[in-house]
Order: sequence, then structure tokens, then C-alpha cells
Amino acid sequence: MNENSHKAEEIKGKAKTAAGKATGDRSLEAEGKTDVVQAEGKQAGDDVKNTARGVADSLRNGPKH
Repeated sequence: MNENSHKAEEIKGKAKTAAGKATGDRSLEAEGKTDVVQAEGKQAGDDVKNTARGVADSLRNGPKH
């Protein structure tokens, strides 16, 4: 997945949370909060992978003098 799809999942979760709060549906509110946390976790995982790739590329290409 990419950053945009993670952001879309996060927004969807926030909407569920708001809808749950507005209607008093604690289950929907909790589901929305879970969706937000999962989307943030996926984004963090992608960030780690991208950083690792950058470090690997940097090591492969050697120092730049």
C-alpha cells in the first residue's frame, strides 16, 4: 500500500469514530479508533522500510567524495 491509501484508511477511521460518538454507538467508535491506529502503524512500517532501503542504497553506492 502507499501513503495515500494509509491516509484514506486513517480518515475513514476518524469518520467512524466521529459517527460513533455522534450516535452513541461505542462499538462503531472503537472500530474507528482501531482503524486509525492500524493505518498509522502501516504508515510507520512503510517509513521504516523506506529508511532501510535508503541506508542499503547508501551503503551499496559507497561514500561520495
